[in-house]
Amino acid sequence: MTHTRTIAGLCWLVLSGWAYAQQPERAISTVSNLDYAYSNLPTQPVGPDDLLALSVYDSPELTRTVRVDANGNIRLPMLKDPIQVAGLVPSQLEAAIAQSLTKGKVLVDPIVTVTIVEYQSRPVNVVGAVKDPLVFQATRPIPLLDAIARAGGIREDAGSEIVVSRQVMQEGKPTRVTQTIPVRKLIDNADPSLNVLLHGGEEVLVPEARKIYVVGNVKKPGAYPIRDDEDTTILQLLALSEGLAPYSAKVAYVYRRSPGGAKTEVPVELAKIMKRKSPDVALQANDILYVPDNKGQRLTAQTIDRLTGLGAATATDYIIWH
Repeated sequence: MTHTRTIAGLCWLVLSGWAYAQQPERAISTVSNLDYAYSNLPTQPVGPDDLLALSVYDSPELTRTVRVDANGNIRLPMLKDPIQVAGLVPSQLEAAIAQSLTKGKVLVDPIVTVTIVEYQSRPVNVVGAVKDPLVFQATRPIPLLDAIARAGGIREDAGSEIVVSRQVMQEGKPTRVTQTIPVRKLIDNADPSLNVLLHGGEEVLVPEARKIYVVGNVKKPGAYPIRDDEDTTILQLLALSEGLAPYSAKVAYVYRRSPGGAKTEVPVELAKIMKRKSPDVALQANDILYVPDNKGQRLTAQTIDRLTGLGAATATDYIIWH
């Protein structure tokens, strides 16, 4: 009787130990399933030069990192044919690799997990009138404003439009298409329809604003940007150049190039505009405003200064001598 109880107790201990030993295996399987589910979150399709991390359950010889080649394929040990992966997201990659392993009779029912280690096939290039031009990989669809923010924002001399170009397939051929986005509507009006999503492969160009030039007898000559959606006049340009310097001429000149390429000279009654006796004159991009110096008035002023200085010096010498 005692012998029978001992045998029964031993059997119970063995069965209990076996059941307890199975618990960690179930826990590992649960974690693996969670990881598998996490890798299937939506992300960008892969392309050439992207780096993938493959994990095949219970097959360490197949668990590795592999880079997509120029043709959009990857190769695995024990598989004769490459696996086409370009254009697939992780969940599709897992299914394609598992199918290839089964078809190649490497594994019966493989559990594959794929993680994107790095993207190299989805560059977004932000150039032009931004503070820090850069190229980054779009690991997820990114709004246009976010891409510009990564480049430090738009500079003050930026134009009134942003040009987004991307490559699309038209009639089976890759074609580069462009989209022009007004800056004011995108930023000032916060139009969400213009905040387009970038998926990689786009170039974002922020052109510099065209300029008007002012030279001659002004306090701050130089080139000043103008926006295509704004009118710039002579008075505005004089304000930007901090006003007229002393002894400016009454007539200024606007030099403008015609569509045919010829240069024209347009006289402007500057004195009348300043006194509001003549309407302000609108300027165009690439115009040159030249404000001449009134040499006669300057010479008269210099002569008076010299005479005044000479008279003062003579009087001073007379007082000291006495």
